[in-house]
Amino acid sequence: MNNRFDHFVVGSGFSGSVIAERLASQLDKKVLLVEKRDHIGGNAYDFYNEDGILVHKYGPHIFHTNYDDVWQYLSQFTEWNGYQHRVLAYVDGKKLPIPINLTTVNILLGKNFTEPELKDYFESVRLKLSQINNSRDVIVSQVGELFYEKFFKNYTFKQWGVYPEKLSPEVTKRIPVRFNTDDRYFSDKYQGLPSEGYTKLFEKMLSNKNITILLNTDYKNIVNDIKFSSLIYTGPVDYFFDYKFGKLPYRSLNFEAQTIEKEYYQEAAVVNYPNDYDFTRITEFKHMTLQKHPKTTIFREYPKSEGEPYYPMPTDNAFEIYNKYQKEAKKLKSVYFIGRLAEYKYYNMDQVVKRALEVFEELSKK
Repeated sequence: MNNRFDHFVVGSGFSGSVIAERLASQLDKKVLLVEKRDHIGGNAYDFYNEDGILVHKYGPHIFHTNYDDVWQYLSQFTEWNGYQHRVLAYVDGKKLPIPINLTTVNILLGKNFTEPELKDYFESVRLKLSQINNSRDVIVSQVGELFYEKFFKNYTFKQWGVYPEKLSPEVTKRIPVRFNTDDRYFSDKYQGLPSEGYTKLFEKMLSNKNITILLNTDYKNIVNDIKFSSLIYTGPVDYFFDYKFGKLPYRSLNFEAQTIEKEYYQEAAVVNYPNDYDFTRITEFKHMTLQKHPKTTIFREYPKSEGEPYYPMPTDNAFEIYNKYQKEAKKLKSVYFIGRLAEYKYYNMDQVVKRALEVFEELSKK
């Protein structure tokens, strides 16, 4: 392998792949893309299992965005299937739409509220807080204690290992409350999954002859043998600095897969279980991939504290540690840290792509 490249990119998820593609195609730069796993695509990687069902190895990934430029950029590499995500929550023996909407409230409470009546109800039960300090405050200030207890408190504890009052507001701010019957999980302008899957999208994105891909490789084992002008890093920021300020906390996930001899297992792609069972949710991929198959595969999802890092822990203590790493990162003029792990941010996929496109613009000006 040639050991001279213009850019050294660590990680082949959305952050690394977008940067690599832009540098290679727009600036005609030679890019080395190094990935520790045995596949490209990061956590968005999907594959056909032994029964021929397309599944997402690292849990459900539904693309949604209001960014015109992000949607148009990715549409160069895929068609979209138009799927709009719907989620149910198993509460008090009933499967109810989440985010909370008019249908959720009427079924749970046995009411027949209209939209104005629902607004009046939430106004009467919500806590009037002078300041929003944590994820619990976000919810109780909108819908009160009852819906917080039923839908959020225990689910958050299972997902994060701490109760919502220990998490920053950003965690639950992502979830809207609706006064109408709109049961879509997202209301973004653009929604869907790549028609042929995420892995096909990444393969097309990285097919440029200027991109060299190394799989099953820890970048630290080769970085001193490669000549390059800039390094784009998308892995865990604490690993980059050899944990000099201590390990950053992440939440990981364990998936229990099961293929069932029936066309569909449940009513929606995802059913949350906030108060029952050890798992947080069950995903059935055929609802979102729109694949036709006589069998179906489900994933039960069990959060845990150790393992592959999925979610940065949005706690005050974690941010204190990260701020130390961020100061170190800013001292490095030819290293760019982007993505959920490198920036210790709870990014959505479209935000990751947007950020990568912005960093590309920075690099192109130089």
